[in-house]
Amino acid sequence: MTRSWLIATSLALKAIALPVAASAATIGVVAPTSGPYAILGSQVLAGARAAAEKTGDRLVEIEETCEPDDAASVAEVLVAAKVSAAVGFLCGETLSGVLPGLAAAGVPVITLSVRSDILMEEAAREKWPLFQLSPGDDDEAERISEVILNRWKAQPVALIEDGTIYGRELASAIRRGIEGGGLTPVFVDTYRPGQEQQVALVRRLLKAGASHVFIGGDRNDAAIIARDAAAEDMSLQILGGDTMRAADRPVPLREGTMAVAVPDYAALPSASEANGALRARGVEPEGYALPAYAAVQVVSQGMSIAASAPLQEALVSARFQTAIGPVAFEKSGALAGNPLVLQEWRGGRFVPLDVSAE
Repeated sequence: MTRSWLIATSLALKAIALPVAASAATIGVVAPTSGPYAILGSQVLAGARAAAEKTGDRLVEIEETCEPDDAASVAEVLVAAKVSAAVGFLCGETLSGVLPGLAAAGVPVITLSVRSDILMEEAAREKWPLFQLSPGDDDEAERISEVILNRWKAQPVALIEDGTIYGRELASAIRRGIEGGGLTPVFVDTYRPGQEQQVALVRRLLKAGASHVFIGGDRNDAAIIARDAAAEDMSLQILGGDTMRAADRPVPLREGTMAVAVPDYAALPSASEANGALRARGVEPEGYALPAYAAVQVVSQGMSIAASAPLQEALVSARFQTAIGPVAFEKSGALAGNPLVLQEWRGGRFVPLDVSAE
């Protein structure tokens, strides 16, 4: 017996073990259930289950291993289960492997987290029905550049990043954006991430005269830089990206730290019913729970208007009312509009800010 046969058999058994509603649409949910992403996968499954309970749809739950070799088996199980659409997909490795098989079967895919513009371009070229419920690669740099130009154009701005592909590419795109808007940073540098202190970096920022800095790195690095700046009696306004939405430890963020990030969906009026449904299951509406809930709502509503046309066409022609607010897709499958908003850390949470100048 081959590894792929064993995987496919295991997945199939999980799929057919779930309850079946005779008149319901069938929606595949692909999410990790073990390994480093298991916590995120549990959020996806909880959100999808709570939504399906409301919509009356049937779920086929498939484990996402994030291994490229397993993707074809995932696609085979979904096609065999005759799903109307598949949602979830936290790993690009899974997506790129399942899309050819699902496209051949006419099964649209909604990813909750993969933001790759390269993958979206490939999907458009190959005519794969891929839809993003998350921002695209360019959305983060575009919104951060907008914030810097609107709020900080008269300030000495620094751009620093942690040397990762994410940090380097984001900082580079922001630099192009703000320089195109007439703002030249006074300091640009790569720092070493994961350090217990960043005093030397703070002093270089001080020497350069920077008072406002964008940090292309993770939340804890930003917290350490803010702490060390305060210890040096340096007034430093810090702005980060969507990676700032992480556990506030081991070093807590300082009040006033800003981030351009996905909003707290649970705080939206549209999330009220979903919040209640999730909490009734003992699940907090955090992480991917509400996006997964919304993805099931999108498919369910799309199926109701797709009687005479493929679901893929319905997904690009309609506007859906969901727990995370109105959702619409571009013809390319990208999420319409830029959902990232400027937020500030206050009282232990990020709260939205107006993008207008300080």
